[in-house]
Amino acid sequence: MSKLSGWGVPAGLVLLSVVPILAGSVRMAQIASGVMTPENARWLNSPVPGVLHIVAVTLFSLLGALQFAPRLRRGFPRWHRRAGRVAVPAGLVAALTGLWMDQVYALPPTDGVVLYVTRLVVGVWMVLALCRGYLAIRQRDFGSHQDWMLRGYAIGMGAGTQVLTSVPYFIAVGQPDTSARAVLMGLGWAINFAVAELLIYRRHRLTVLSARAV
Repeated sequence: MSKLSGWGVPAGLVLLSVVPILAGSVRMAQIASGVMTPENARWLNSPVPGVLHIVAVTLFSLLGALQFAPRLRRGFPRWHRRAGRVAVPAGLVAALTGLWMDQVYALPPTDGVVLYVTRLVVGVWMVLALCRGYLAIRQRDFGSHQDWMLRGYAIGMGAGTQVLTSVPYFIAVGQPDTSARAVLMGLGWAINFAVAELLIYRRHRLTVLSARAV
């Protein structure tokens, strides 16, 4: 049982990634088939950013999840560093291609201006968080590195949480309109942001209490 301790959070994050990764796999199959429909026309007209986005999100979500395993992070520090060197660029590619698609791809009928602006804000925030995390580790500021990487990962995992916020609404009410969809999508990012900030606060609080106890 002790061998499994510490793996609950990574396993949960991997599960949270499953639906978005499967959705990305379906989208990749549609792009490969070349069969154009009204729903995927914007992807087929400009497939490279979409493909890069799907691959980058998959790498970022899975490698990021494994970074939460204390036994793996502490027992294999070299692996942790190498995984981070892949995860951070993957996260930046995911955020930047997401921003590009938000600006260039035609706005789907299910979306609206509020969701467009929200995607823009969270995409920029994710880029800034990952860049801050990278700069912190270059300065050997491990605490800030951990804080900013957690913030960036939380935003990157928004798609997984959005499944949890959207499915109950779909079951109870049906297909959301543009306003409801914007709220449900925004709620997914907001939940992840709040959880990340809570974890950061708790870690800082424990650090302060430990320092006082010495």
